[in-house]
Amino acid sequence: MDQQLQGSITLPEKRHTLPNGEQEFMLDVRTQDMELNMGPQHPATHGVMRILVRTDGELVTGAQPHLGYLHRCAEKIGENVEWLQYLPYTDRYDYLAAMNNNLGYSMAVEAVMGLEIPRRAEMLRMICAELNRIGSHLIAFGTYGLDLGAFTPFLYAFREREWMMSLFEKICGARLTYSYIRIGGVFNDAPPGWLGEVSRFCDVFEEKWKEYYDLLILNQIFVGRTANVGVISPEMAYDFGLTGPMLRGSGIDFDLRRDLPYSLYGECFADGGFDVPLGKGEKGELGDCWDRIWCRTVEMMESIKIVRWCLANIEAGPVIGDLPKVLRVPNGEAYVGIENPRGELGHYLVSDGGKVAIRCRVRGPSFCNLAVLEEILPGTLLGDSVAIIGSTDVVIGETDR
Repeated sequence: MDQQLQGSITLPEKRHTLPNGEQEFMLDVRTQDMELNMGPQHPATHGVMRILVRTDGELVTGAQPHLGYLHRCAEKIGENVEWLQYLPYTDRYDYLAAMNNNLGYSMAVEAVMGLEIPRRAEMLRMICAELNRIGSHLIAFGTYGLDLGAFTPFLYAFREREWMMSLFEKICGARLTYSYIRIGGVFNDAPPGWLGEVSRFCDVFEEKWKEYYDLLILNQIFVGRTANVGVISPEMAYDFGLTGPMLRGSGIDFDLRRDLPYSLYGECFADGGFDVPLGKGEKGELGDCWDRIWCRTVEMMESIKIVRWCLANIEAGPVIGDLPKVLRVPNGEAYVGIENPRGELGHYLVSDGGKVAIRCRVRGPSFCNLAVLEEILPGTLLGDSVAIIGSTDVVIGETDR
């Protein structure tokens, strides 16, 4: 019966044409990706940076960082002011790691001069640089949680950071931009009781650090937002010249303090007991956002170890070399790179024997690390772009200079 019905019934043909007027309209319609400006006034860009994002619905198909909103001609200023006068400008590259910036520039000038630094000054430099690394990573930890909706870690991070800034205020009078590490050593010796308070800070921070780790790093919601997101393979990290936690988060074992030692870091690492945290793909794929924030969090404890080593080995003595009031640097050139909290901060200086550099160039780690965004953002969801951008831990003062 069914076969007879099928044979006797003629089904109408499907019509592929639209009613008059509609067909022509539909053929003229073209679709294209939407372009969105993320920033320059956007909290997730961590400063005045604009990222031009191209999207197809929720899928990111392209991204391009646009910089220059905070450009202050720092390098050109370095070629127009005297050697020591340029020091306050270095504070303002990466304003979360001003001690490290002071150290990098001072070491570059000292390299051209061939100047030897007193041992006590080297110890104080290392203590301040590592405390500033902890303070910088606390900001990275707290604001990254804030980017992803976790407000409490931000408050926890500022609790210990406030103590760190109080320590700096006692030794140099400033809380953010210090100009404490000078050419030839440091500005002044530690005040009475300061080293003891640094030791107490280390003891307290070690206990509080466990709260940070449990509160955010092991939080299942946070892990779900960061694991397998924004993966940077080791090959990609090499290709883009990444340094610091961005490089080590991809499993590449390189740290300037250990591998190209400066100051007294060679002696410190030779004593043993210090590790360089590396991403392992513990929660997802190697080189993802979780690996990068994990590296920064664990690095804070390694900095505590280095500070304790300095406290155990510091000796009495001068804190600055014998320098003339009007500093003239002999003919020469030097490039010095140090391990800034965001990667390799390099200074290239050229002197013709005068009071002013004839060439001053800076390698900012944030600027170099930022280039990888164009590669890793396409193909991700728009909601994950904030997690990926935050994992680079950029400071815009350093990208623009």
